[in-house]
Amino acid sequence: MSSTIFLAVLFTVLVPTFLTIIMNRKHEQNRLPPGPRKLPFIGNLHQLGQFPHRSLQCLSRRHGPLMFLQLGSVPTLVVSSAAMAKETCKTHDLVFSSRPSLCALNKLGYKSSTITFAPYAEYWRQVRKIAVVELLRVKRVQSFKAIREQEVAFMIEKVANSSSSLINLSELMLLLANNIVLRVVFSMKGSNYGEKNVKSEFDEILHETQDLLGMVNIADYLPWMGWFNKLNGVEARLGKNFRELDSFYDRAIQEHRECPRKARKDEHEDLVDVLLRVQTAPNQDIALTDDQIKAVLTDMFIAGTDTSAATLAWTMSELIKKPSVMKKTQEEVRGIVKGKGAFVQERGLPKLEYLPMIIKEALRLHPPVPLLLPRETTETRVIGGYEIPAKTRVFINATAISLDPELWDDPENSSIDFRGQHFELLPFGAGRRGCPGTNFAVLTVELALANLLLSFDWRLPDRMNADDVDMEDAVGLTVHNKAPLCLVVSSHISSHAYASGEASNAIEWK
Repeated sequence: MSSTIFLAVLFTVLVPTFLTIIMNRKHEQNRLPPGPRKLPFIGNLHQLGQFPHRSLQCLSRRHGPLMFLQLGSVPTLVVSSAAMAKETCKTHDLVFSSRPSLCALNKLGYKSSTITFAPYAEYWRQVRKIAVVELLRVKRVQSFKAIREQEVAFMIEKVANSSSSLINLSELMLLLANNIVLRVVFSMKGSNYGEKNVKSEFDEILHETQDLLGMVNIADYLPWMGWFNKLNGVEARLGKNFRELDSFYDRAIQEHRECPRKARKDEHEDLVDVLLRVQTAPNQDIALTDDQIKAVLTDMFIAGTDTSAATLAWTMSELIKKPSVMKKTQEEVRGIVKGKGAFVQERGLPKLEYLPMIIKEALRLHPPVPLLLPRETTETRVIGGYEIPAKTRVFINATAISLDPELWDDPENSSIDFRGQHFELLPFGAGRRGCPGTNFAVLTVELALANLLLSFDWRLPDRMNADDVDMEDAVGLTVHNKAPLCLVVSSHISSHAYASGEASNAIEWK
């Protein structure tokens, strides 16, 4: 019996190793980009490290802006320059616009039916059109202005009335982003700000979803080792999380079918209402199933909460390390609203010039998704003089590009924008796979940051200085601060302003 097991294990190891060697020799005959030497069986997996964007950045310095790796059985291209990012996201965007099939997303994304991870095909084109035209068009985003303003005002009020002067901003920012998205998507009230151990049901489910999507899954690189997910508990976690997500969505969809918001004129039409309306509308190019609606809802949460929260926390981290910059930003915000109230509304944001520059710099230093989301080529294509095979996984290293000193000799005075038109800065991607929710995310970040800086003065806890601020990344799909950002707060606006409701008053911008 033991010899049979030994032969089975030997066969399991040797066959993939032999196939990897054959694939490597075949690829080497092509005009592939340069890359580090590969090991049998695992290829270059051992070189990814704890933070792949950092490891790949170091490797690209040696091997060039187009680098070829073999990650297990997956041929992989790493793009690390603005010029090559333009080639893949604009010149040859169509060929580089598909997505690989990934284990966790297959399960949690309803067989990869999300807008973000669906492969490039007719379904993706139609569902992205629904997102752009119905869910995230300018008028729809503007219709949620009151929700964003109310949630930011609630957050500011809770901080002002907090019994502790030490505020966990990382936790607070995630709570804010979650609450805004819960109301926009479901018209559902989220967690209460500033109260320990109070979380909505969906907060915990979503946290687990984000963990599962962010972890390295061996089956994504060595598909034949999918059995290992049964041993390490990943398969059980995926199954449990999917059932909880699915049950939550089922209840929400049923409630909306029974009482749609459009039947109540005092309430806004949330995104579930919109999707259900599209589902039953005549002459649609695609008939959305309930599972596809759930996949799109998952997209809204994953893209709409984690990235905004991370950007806010990183921006405040950078500001607390540079008191002069924080002071200048506060002076701009306070100078504009002086004598007009205690709250910055969205219509006042275009008056601010320095604050958007601060956010842009934070996005440059800390792209929320440093490797962007992986793409996959649909056919063989030559770029940069190299032949990139079909079915190659493609990582665009946004961190390596945004930290290229040749591109950023004077970041503060740069006219480069982050909305996908300039390839030197790609926190939200570009081309067909660029994030359609950029405007919504930016409004949330600007509104929250403006009011945090308007209403409060911030400092580090006693016995801490700027060098003590932990700027290390946490591991995950979206990169947060590894250590929570906890700052001491003191109120700049009198508590009377909050008690009397002035904090939520409209400000007339002239």
